[in-house]
Amino acid sequence: MNGFFKTVDKIKPLYDATYNVMLFVCKIFLIADICITGYAVLGRYLGKYVSFLSDPKWSEEVVLTLMAYMAVLSGALAIRRKAHIRMTAFDKYLPTKVIKALDIINDVCVLALAVVMLVVGWKYAIKIGAKGNYFSMPKVSRFWMYFPIPVAGLAMIIFELEAIYNHIKSFFVKEVVKQ
Repeated sequence: MNGFFKTVDKIKPLYDATYNVMLFVCKIFLIADICITGYAVLGRYLGKYVSFLSDPKWSEEVVLTLMAYMAVLSGALAIRRKAHIRMTAFDKYLPTKVIKALDIINDVCVLALAVVMLVVGWKYAIKIGAKGNYFSMPKVSRFWMYFPIPVAGLAMIIFELEAIYNHIKSFFVKEVVKQ
């Protein structure tokens, strides 16, 4: 059984790469959000005094779209880090194997949600999103406003598969504690 787990563990770099790409995208979007918001605020307050500095009409919609991406992608990242809120009040009273089994059930439920996010989010993005445009940017499709949901769903599926695998692996492989 250990050979199986050693073989499957070789795809861990794929999980790491997915995590790093999502984290990088969130960082870039945060920087863009800060820059666009800063420019818009300066344009609103200093635009009347400085002619080349004005509040771009598209800034609000772009900032809100970037925030939508960051919200759902950071939620997917939290799955990998096990940083989501969870109920642990009874963990000290339950056997370890019961806790692991409950963790697997939890991960399967979140995996189901991720599949729904991917499938339904994609349908919304191509059906509803593709039919509309941003008000302040008429040439840009609202597809980009709906697109973060299926992207986050895909990332959540990848991270939940890893979490479920690690829980199952913990039933069969003893972790060596380094001191």
